[in-house]
Amino acid sequence: MKTTKLTCEKARNISIVQTLGKLGHFPKRETEKEAWFLSPFRKETQASFKVSKQLNRWYDHGEGFGGNVIDLIIKSQKCTIKEALYFLSQDHFFSFHQRTVTKKEEIKKDYEILKVKKLENQALLEYLISRSIDLEIAQKYCQEIYYRNNYKNYFSISFKNDQDGYELRNKYFKGCLGKKAVTTLGNDSDCICVFEGFMDFLSYKTLYKSVKLDEDYIICNSTSLVKSITSKLQYYHTVYACLDNDNTGNKATSFLKENHNGVFDCSILYKSHNDINDYLIGKS
Repeated sequence: MKTTKLTCEKARNISIVQTLGKLGHFPKRETEKEAWFLSPFRKETQASFKVSKQLNRWYDHGEGFGGNVIDLIIKSQKCTIKEALYFLSQDHFFSFHQRTVTKKEEIKKDYEILKVKKLENQALLEYLISRSIDLEIAQKYCQEIYYRNNYKNYFSISFKNDQDGYELRNKYFKGCLGKKAVTTLGNDSDCICVFEGFMDFLSYKTLYKSVKLDEDYIICNSTSLVKSITSKLQYYHTVYACLDNDNTGNKATSFLKENHNGVFDCSILYKSHNDINDYLIGKS
């Protein structure tokens, strides 16, 4: 994988519109001077995320902040400046062109899945190891996927959801191919564990690998989908909410408690950590 050392000054000239396209986000409306997107940071139906092509700056009107392309990567990938620069310099994942202010940018708005196979790519396995995930468990529930988007090829860990979409994750990217939906895994149990993302689920299975577990599972794949699972929970006597220890996760857990009598907040078990994976890494 070719790596080009990138300075902040050079990185700021990378087109934000093209960067968003590589991340799987495309304009809802666009002119020669600006482009409007659905926010890449939350679920919404009206585009409130504006990119000025002339300034190459973005502003999220829904949350009241903005920045340059480095700020975008830091927020979307939850990484440091150094990691953002490394991320932007990776030719395998991204092929950037310097921005222009006069020519309308053409962005391919579809993707092609090239293949889905057993999870064995060394780069992906090393990423899972860095997150303390047991590889045998990861290979049981995940695959590796190769796909083309905007004339570029990508690969990632994939986790299938109930609408035949694929949740994607690698060291530099988190996203979804196809329709966003929850993933349900059944064992004919009367209790169920609810997770925010599949890395949390894999972490839980890693922590209790030596224990015979027979619960059912719902992986929401986004806290925005928590409200959609209430009808599924009515069939369970006990619901274990294993969500994040942050404001969003706490709100989601409160919502589940308000709509189901048998909800237990399991985040207390990892109360000094942000989520289950953070707790797992701390124990490793």
